[in-house]
Amino acid sequence: MGKGRELGLQLRQWIATGSVPLDQPQALANRLIDALGAEEALRGPVRDLAAQPLLLRALRQQGGPQRSAVQALGSHLAGIYAPRVLAELLDLLEAATGVAPSRPDGVPAGSAPAGTPTSSTGGRPRLPWLESLRPVGPGLALAAASAPVLFWAGGELDRWLFDPWGWSSGVALVLALALIQALALGPLRRLRRRWPLALEASGDPRRAWCWITAPWIHAGNGEALINLATLLILLGPSSLPLSSLLLRYSLTALATTAPAVLVARRARVLRQWDGASGPIAALIALAASLSLLHWRVHTFAAGPVAIPAWVLLVVYGALQLGGQLPRRDPQDTSSPMARLWSSPWWWGTVLGAGWALLTRAQELARSLGWLG
Repeated sequence: MGKGRELGLQLRQWIATGSVPLDQPQALANRLIDALGAEEALRGPVRDLAAQPLLLRALRQQGGPQRSAVQALGSHLAGIYAPRVLAELLDLLEAATGVAPSRPDGVPAGSAPAGTPTSSTGGRPRLPWLESLRPVGPGLALAAASAPVLFWAGGELDRWLFDPWGWSSGVALVLALALIQALALGPLRRLRRRWPLALEASGDPRRAWCWITAPWIHAGNGEALINLATLLILLGPSSLPLSSLLLRYSLTALATTAPAVLVARRARVLRQWDGASGPIAALIALAASLSLLHWRVHTFAAGPVAIPAWVLLVVYGALQLGGQLPRRDPQDTSSPMARLWSSPWWWGTVLGAGWALLTRAQELARSLGWLG
């Protein structure tokens, strides 16, 4: 994703939440400059764009007047800036308003950020996946560093609270998620808007903390109810210490969210990430795959009912497909396959199946004496 489109999506979110005053161009310019980070080449053009009365008109109006303002502003910018800078500014304008401005010949949508070195410009050769990882690096590092903290906190909570009460770690995790969701419905409503990891925040170092909070909140109450009930079935009788469970939950959430975010950034899937679908998918896929590899049914107890792992795989997978494949934003032009690959549920299923294959391979290696 180019920096212009990323800024436009960020501006769109600010407008939706009312966190930026459209009647104060200087404040808007400062917010956009802060969000630019190290993109020095775009600072001046972005500041000039924020001061344009046509931009404020395009952001405030709808329908025909908005389209006219966008086209007029695009024509104005085309007479000032070089193609690379112009491409970024037009991407910003399109992402913020949802209206595609006319582009002169040689100015494609989604150009690389101005000043980005490529092999054709004499700079160092670009490594696409390294370039993709660099913006999300602070969030990934912070989320990974938080896992040992959760491990320590889980051990302390077990020692002082849950062990004396005789609660299992799975029940404690479900109750914690339910409590956070309940607070987000009442006194802490802002959690549902701030804690999920949005596409435009995924590469913003100042919002790297969203990588930590995203697995602990659900933006949709229906999904929250389904995930909490499924987690209770999967982990209710767990004998793991709470410290180990929290460590595995946070690391699995990170391992399933990171590739989903990278796909979304490359395919321009407009969505956000939250909740426990990644860890849940990994647990279900692990149990279902081991059932197939061992050729015996693995079941989970839900009161007096024993539910086979493959039943959970089919039912939960169908629910997730129904939620992941449709567009979540009217401006999203991505393909259904890109939207599927940008979901933690998909990567959780892949991770669980891969872990099952690795586990079975280790068992076979031990039986053949290849491992001690």
